[in-house]
Amino acid sequence: MSARPPSRHELPEIDDAGLVAARCADRLLAEARAVGSARWEAFLAPLPERLRDAPPGELRTVARRGRAAFGAKDSIADVLSWDDAVAFRDALDHLLKLLARREAAER
Repeated sequence: MSARPPSRHELPEIDDAGLVAARCADRLLAEARAVGSARWEAFLAPLPERLRDAPPGELRTVARRGRAAFGAKDSIADVLSWDDAVAFRDALDHLLKLLARREAAER
């Protein structure tokens, strides 16, 4: 019998990082709505909830989806607040590092 994967609340550092990223996504989503950027609003809309609630096994996919907003030719930072976009990017990168560290420790 295999052990069940840990619940998110059992990984407080990862849970906290997900919540920080969710708050950043909330700010960007509100800004996208305020400036009328339908594209970025649609892109961001599912992310805050998923960053708050996704189980650890799905969190990497959610974070990578958020990270996709920062393309070389097309970036969320070109339309929305640079400071908020960079804070979101940094929060996602931190979350991805924590997830990678956890995965490496499990091997």
